[in-house]
Amino acid sequence: MTAAQAHGRVVTGVGGAVSAAHPLAVSAATGVLADGGSALDAAVAAQAVICVVMPQAGGLGGDLMTLVREPDGRVVAVNGAGRAPRALRHVDTDGGASVTVPGLVDGWAVAHRHWGRLPLTRVLRPAVQLAERGVPVDAAVVRSVEAQRSRLVRGGAADWPLLARAAGDRWRQPELAVLLRGVAERGRDALHAGPAAAAIVAAARRHGGELSEADLAGHHTAVGAPVTVDWAGGLLHVQPPSSQGILLALAARWLHRHPPAAGDDLDHLLVEATEAAFRHRDDCARGAALLAEPLAVDRRRARRRGGPRAYLHTAGVATADAAGLVVSSLVSVFDDFGSGVYVPEVGLVLNNRAGGFTGGPNAATPGALPVHTLAPAMVELPGRALALATPGADGQVQTLLQILARMRYDDADLATALAAPRWRSQGGELLIEHDHPGRAGLVDRGHAVRDVPAGDELFGAVVAAGAGATGPFAAADWRRLVRSGVV
Repeated sequence: MTAAQAHGRVVTGVGGAVSAAHPLAVSAATGVLADGGSALDAAVAAQAVICVVMPQAGGLGGDLMTLVREPDGRVVAVNGAGRAPRALRHVDTDGGASVTVPGLVDGWAVAHRHWGRLPLTRVLRPAVQLAERGVPVDAAVVRSVEAQRSRLVRGGAADWPLLARAAGDRWRQPELAVLLRGVAERGRDALHAGPAAAAIVAAARRHGGELSEADLAGHHTAVGAPVTVDWAGGLLHVQPPSSQGILLALAARWLHRHPPAAGDDLDHLLVEATEAAFRHRDDCARGAALLAEPLAVDRRRARRRGGPRAYLHTAGVATADAAGLVVSSLVSVFDDFGSGVYVPEVGLVLNNRAGGFTGGPNAATPGALPVHTLAPAMVELPGRALALATPGADGQVQTLLQILARMRYDDADLATALAAPRWRSQGGELLIEHDHPGRAGLVDRGHAVRDVPAGDELFGAVVAAGAGATGPFAAADWRRLVRSGVV
């Protein structure tokens, strides 16, 4: 059995299922499910562990996007993203001027209030214990530290113990443990008010930002309906604005209405549809109204429109429980280690989500929400619901569309779709895993193909979980550290 087959296989449980970006996150989530927790409890437990063991990808200084499918079929979107400071004067891609209000903690509090079963003290216990007792630093974290060391030092992290750790070294985070315990006991106020808020504001301002304690206190988590389109005899739900999930819905809707025909190349259609959808990125705030926009897709030749941007971040968690609650989620600090601004009093780095502002309707303005790359998805098909999410910034829409299309048009099962080779359009090139069987056809149609080793982090790390006739199930991408588990 290959690594792709082993990690991609679907596992079915009785009490619940989880797929997450790190093995320790899976362990935390399955423990919560075994103790009677809901799929939402399990998702928060896994997300919190990610904040401890993968600080380059997610943290309490960042954001959260979640789709929750209730047992009766209703899907609800939770937007745990923060706004730009109300005193904003300028933005940057790192440093204090890149920081927006961290939305993750309030997102936890709101989601848990709606769908949690266990107290937050139990849900966050694994993360607290890992932060207190320490975790072995994995090679991926070390590589990220080395790549971002100069930014981190510039952002005040020169004395952060992580920067002195080698792969395998134990790393304890007592300040983060205190903050997590405070969140478990007091909810959002542990971060959005008091000493933690003051420390966050001071750090952002030391490095050129305009964040204020009033910005943190005034933060609000939006809860509402997803954007929904028809898909494969069922429905595809995506995160509404400020997420750019609408771009996945836009591309999927075009494909649903213009399915592959004789002589078509499926991968070519997917590339063209996603590149056409990304022409509308700055207009994502229009939400469902954007679905009325036509997509210009050449079914025969590559238009080489430039493609989405080239950057990476984020970690995913998907969960399901025996009652039929299904959760699709992503946590993020945006770029690796976010802004690079370190807050020693609480042991975290702040996001650089203000770097997501671009131009036009997505121009930086005081108190605004930038278009957000986090784009979890939920698919409802006859007899089952499936949560899918992946890291990869602008690659998220592309990766998820490939998974969905493989299952629909190639009749692939979930495990096969996860294992299949992928491509990613960015910066005018089409990056492709070197063993992709469609490479020659894409070259023939005019794509600027560049081979990349299979499994490169460019191609995402999909988490998948759902509920069906046989119970809750999960599957894990073989790429990166994604794993799945059931109880």
